[in-house]
Amino acid sequence: MERIKIAQIGIGHNHGDAKMYAVRKFPELFEVVGWCEEDESWIEKRGNLPCYQGIPRMTREEILNYPGLEAILVETDVWRMMEAAEQCVSRGLHIHLDKPAGEDFDEYDRILTIAEKNHAIIQLGYMYRYNYAVQYILERVRSGEMGRVLMVHAEMNTEHPKEFKEWLNHFQCGDMYIFGSHLIDLVLLLQGKPDAIHAFPKRSGYEGCTSVDSALAVLEYPYGTSTVRATSIEPNGYGRRQLVVVCEGGTFEVKPFENPTHLYFTPARTKNAYALVREEIPIPVQGPGERYDGMAKDLYAFIREGKENPFGYKYERMLHRCILQACGIL
Repeated sequence: MERIKIAQIGIGHNHGDAKMYAVRKFPELFEVVGWCEEDESWIEKRGNLPCYQGIPRMTREEILNYPGLEAILVETDVWRMMEAAEQCVSRGLHIHLDKPAGEDFDEYDRILTIAEKNHAIIQLGYMYRYNYAVQYILERVRSGEMGRVLMVHAEMNTEHPKEFKEWLNHFQCGDMYIFGSHLIDLVLLLQGKPDAIHAFPKRSGYEGCTSVDSALAVLEYPYGTSTVRATSIEPNGYGRRQLVVVCEGGTFEVKPFENPTHLYFTPARTKNAYALVREEIPIPVQGPGERYDGMAKDLYAFIREGKENPFGYKYERMLHRCILQACGIL
């Protein structure tokens, strides 16, 4: 089993340390050669985390020119990711690119075009693609046994501290951009491209914050609508993060999404429409430290084993356009 030489550019993304933990968990698949960060404030905050111990800190140029390097984890501050991504794919390096993929669609479109030309894989960091409950629902839907998906209702809420809500001001549509993007991905995987998307970004003003800390997107389909909501102002929002998928054959409900994940199913045409009728579907337990394991293994399989990336350039391009529409940017 030939290992992949991989490095990480940036440690400022909130998921950056978890991605490093994930690839280091599989030393038979990856040889981590180094990491870099130009912002000294992040070195102070995260440079001494255990996941970076024993790995040399390098300059970006040293990483990009490292002999035999094949892949990069792009984990800079969100607003710096596209510049780093373009550097990597222009050299033909495969990347795990954390999300979201920039507020300038044309810039991201150019990066995807370069990557495709150079046969560089781009794996986006949408972790719910690897959630066991989501995978179960997708399998049941794609088998055809559930009939059409009629509507999807998805929420990814949290009660964030004031500091985080102020950080959201880095983006035009804070919560929908950072969190709702995960859910737009799931709606598209279940229902495909919508006919139209309507954005409702709102500023609650709670605690004096000025960011878009509550947002709703409505996705129109020929036979109905689906909704995505993301907020930073909901007590127990994390415990109520959910995905509801209404099909002709029944309804799936995932709540909460994680720690632990619970999946329920109600078949269509139950005897009493006014009773709580649902069964819990047993799924494997995905511990907090396992969130990115499947993603890391797939990155290896895409590069080394020739596994087809189910989230190719065309899909990622469509997804990001829809995300920016849901943010009211496009």
